[in-house]
Amino acid sequence: MKSKHSVRRRSRQGGIALIEALIGILIFAFGVIGLVGLQVAMTRAQGNAKFRADASYLASQVMGGIWVDRNNIANYDTGGACDSYQPCTEWKAKVASTLPKGAAQIQASAATGVVSITVTWSTPAEGTHSYVVATSIH
Repeated sequence: MKSKHSVRRRSRQGGIALIEALIGILIFAFGVIGLVGLQVAMTRAQGNAKFRADASYLASQVMGGIWVDRNNIANYDTGGACDSYQPCTEWKAKVASTLPKGAAQIQASAATGVVSITVTWSTPAEGTHSYVVATSIH
């Protein structure tokens, strides 16, 4: 005949096994949540890196175009003749379509040959960013 003491011990051991299983599930759940958070952070960083690379590429592209078209440096100035000069307007449209809320400014002086290009973009999660490059074209 079984004593009351041995029956109680078995039921306590069954309860402890259930608690151990629940704790194991809880630890696993925290691990999964951590991995999801890491994935979100990695995706955000990858998106930001892509936008920075695109901005750098676009600025280099127009700078190369200005080097080739040195006689029309003043036409690339966004404060001046850029809106009526086709290569400049096409490039600005490309910036707007490539980057989120993309915009660009070019300050170009035919007298000094100094060209400054600013490409800006904005994302809801990260705010507004700018990529600035300058050169002297002679």
